[in-house]
Amino acid sequence: MGTKNKAAITPTREQDYAQWYQEVIKAADMAENSPVRGCMVMKPWGYAIWENIMNQMDAEFKKTGVKNAYFPLFIPLSYLEKEAEHVDGFAKECAVVTHHKLEKDKDGKLVPAGELAEPLIVRPTSETIIGESMSRWTSSYRDLPILLNQWANVVRWEMRTRMFLRTSEFLWQEGHTAHATQEEAVQRTRQMLDLYAQFVEERLAIPVIKGSKTISERFPGAEDTTCIEAMMQDRRALQAGTSHFLGQNFAKGSNIRFQNEDGQEQYAWTTSWGTSTRMIGGMIMVHSDDDGLTGPWHFKRPIPSL
Repeated sequence: MGTKNKAAITPTREQDYAQWYQEVIKAADMAENSPVRGCMVMKPWGYAIWENIMNQMDAEFKKTGVKNAYFPLFIPLSYLEKEAEHVDGFAKECAVVTHHKLEKDKDGKLVPAGELAEPLIVRPTSETIIGESMSRWTSSYRDLPILLNQWANVVRWEMRTRMFLRTSEFLWQEGHTAHATQEEAVQRTRQMLDLYAQFVEERLAIPVIKGSKTISERFPGAEDTTCIEAMMQDRRALQAGTSHFLGQNFAKGSNIRFQNEDGQEQYAWTTSWGTSTRMIGGMIMVHSDDDGLTGPWHFKRPIPSL
């Protein structure tokens, strides 16, 4: 009798899909858990994939007029409080800095000292602090549109984590734009969703479905949240990117106002959109098998300009 071939990865996908996923990452030497709960160390091979995604996606952003910038990791609590629905949506996931130094206690242990006048939030997303900058940069319709993106890390204190898919700290890009008209902001929201869909399908070889989230699933403070969803081998959908039409909600909270062509003062219309290292997790789950990591390494053709 012939012997049954043994899979390189155990357990197999059929036996335990969640554990199979972790074992593929381990066997490919992509990442490992860190000493900090819920966080991961991206090893060179795993980070190289993220670098390729960053470089190629960044080039596509710039074709649409987007420019890169960088904003602080720390956000004053009062900024989040300006947009009540937004802060409510992220309140349970926020990491908060309350002190600015450490001192030794009587037993020689380091303890927090120097309480801050105002707590600082480690950014879960940057709408509020970027909006503050936009409010200072905008006075006339001639200053619009503002088309920004930043490549950064964010922190959302997750209870259940899994490498690349959901970690307390993760890497992403977040785009933020301000416009003179509602129509222009809606068009940008759709344009970036289309860009994400084309990028994931053409570069990562992952089919996606585009659509809008239900009201209960919308980004906190948004008027509409659009997303791309991809089907994994375990027949579960993975959200691979989102693009939000924020209306004038954040502009009112951050006081992003301008004079239109008729000399009337009005609030700007804003958007935000983002993807993250979750795309790597999706790539693993779509392409890999019981023998280990497989990816769309042959997908090298450029994406046509949108």
